Amino acid sequence: MANTQMLIAEAYSAFNRRDIDGALALMSKNVSWPKASEGGRVVGKDEIRAYWTRQWKEFAPRVEPVEVIDCEGSKTDVRVHQLVKTLSGDVLSDIEVWHVYTITNGLIERMDLRESDPSSQRSPSAAFSKP
Repeated sequence: MANTQMLIAEAYSAFNRRDIDGALALMSKNVSWPKASEGGRVVGKDEIRAYWTRQWKEFAPRVEPVEVIDCEGSKTDVRVHQLVKTLSGDVLSDIEVWHVYTITNGLIERMDLRESDPSSQRSPSAAFSKP
């Protein structure tokens, strides 16, 4: 549990500092990642690097873990506070969502998005919609 929590904390800290290399070091070679701001998925560190680079040229997301729950097997649920701003500082979204991680051999293998409230009409990807 402590190792998983440290891994998750380090990953979010690196993301929020825009330290791509630091975040990617915590992931497996063929990591699968959702493209919340574009739709679809990317696989592999090079694709994540390219996706984040594009994303950070359009948006300023900040994601803070609020709760980390170890589940059965290699799954870990993380409730996060997600604040997405335009590059000029206007708030696009300020919500909580769930990130579901698959962790294998101490590395992030996969991340999926899940709504905090399943009845909500807003998807995690809607946070990146420009008004």
